[in-house]
Amino acid sequence: MHDEAGAPREPYEEYARWLSDYTPAELARKSREAETFFRRTGITFNVYGARDADERLIPFDIVPRVISAREWARLERGIEQRVRAINAFLHDIYHKQEIIKAGRLPLNLIAENQAFLPQMIGVSPPGGVYTHIVGTDLVRTGPNEFYVLEDNARTPSGVSYMIENRETMLRMFPELFSRVPVQPVGDYPVNLRRALARSAPPASRGARPTIAVLTPGIHNSAYFEHAFLADQMGAALVEGHDLRVVDGRIAMRTTQGYTPIDVLYRRVDDDYLDPLNFRSDSVLGVPGIMDVYRAGGITIANAPGTGVADDKAIYSYMPEIIEFYTGKPPILKNVPTWRCAEPDALAYVLDNLEDLVVKEVHGSGGYGMLVGPAASKKEIAGFRKKLKARPANYIAQPTLSLSTVPVLTKAGLAPRHVDLRPFVLVSPDRIDITPGGLTRVAMKKGSLVVNSSQGGGTKDTWILED
Repeated sequence: MHDEAGAPREPYEEYARWLSDYTPAELARKSREAETFFRRTGITFNVYGARDADERLIPFDIVPRVISAREWARLERGIEQRVRAINAFLHDIYHKQEIIKAGRLPLNLIAENQAFLPQMIGVSPPGGVYTHIVGTDLVRTGPNEFYVLEDNARTPSGVSYMIENRETMLRMFPELFSRVPVQPVGDYPVNLRRALARSAPPASRGARPTIAVLTPGIHNSAYFEHAFLADQMGAALVEGHDLRVVDGRIAMRTTQGYTPIDVLYRRVDDDYLDPLNFRSDSVLGVPGIMDVYRAGGITIANAPGTGVADDKAIYSYMPEIIEFYTGKPPILKNVPTWRCAEPDALAYVLDNLEDLVVKEVHGSGGYGMLVGPAASKKEIAGFRKKLKARPANYIAQPTLSLSTVPVLTKAGLAPRHVDLRPFVLVSPDRIDITPGGLTRVAMKKGSLVVNSSQGGGTKDTWILED
């Protein structure tokens, strides 16, 4: 919020003036009000494996993160370039695989990738869109330095918290938004429905397509979000047992019989999507849905097989992927990455575990990773064994000097590390990037882990008007 001389940075100037009128006691009271609001609204996150409770509130910090319109414009260009490249890459690897033939990507990264679905080879989704919803995780390391930390191209979560964070701030501090020109985020559900409708199968685009949200159920970590988005879009919230194949279409059970669905926004992983094509023991998916999909009878968002673009080994090739498909160098940089499958890289990582962050190539949610500088000798020794046993399962990155933003603590304002997940909506004719996103914050002093599943919190993200 402040520069080295103690003066507010330009994007925060008006907010800092407003903040100076509040006492610490008043801010603490407002923070408690926000927690009560979240609790009454039921804005929760389920934590797998927790002993005390499997449903928790995500800590919400009332001090917003503020980004200037100029900075955001550059981020938008970089994110759009990246998303276009990811869609082109997915189409290519499931069709002609030109990037592999050109020697820009090793064949084994696809052939041995558990997220690559042979069932998608030769399949073109309606409208040519593979990733209808993308969450791109960004970190900042300096005044003009943003890096892409990872791509979320399967079922990115967190957008409901972005919207509810803004609603909470508007409710608690309405006068603030008359002083600071902040771009809105509340139209995301409308834009989501429009993007999904535009991606419906050709036979369904003339009328108003029927859209449903497929959830694994109430015990899923992001169930609140599934229900929230279905409600906001005016779409049905369904589980696998609500759906079946009827006359070559996927239909949902209603009080008036089975109604065909045009677009299914699925929040179920590939493995569980269709027990006839993937895991036969799945009760979360729909038997036969892949056959209907391949025949062009339904749009599945995001498309099956997009998880290969989430793979952290593939991530390390994203600069080459972007240049291959766009003809231009990436606007946003990758974090330098060592692929532990390569002997020289593995040797370096093993020699420097204390200084590196090591992640599983298919990991998410902050699970299965090692933050070397914060790890004990025992944890490092354990991870060393894992690396030696399955090196191809890991990548490593330097411990970045992440930027901090202020959070409200019992002792007043204090700096905490953050990342940012902007949300992107892709349809056949346009790409929409919501002006904001989910700022995730490490609530513990010095921590670099911001994931909600690991105790991180969230805050409202303000993108200023020009």
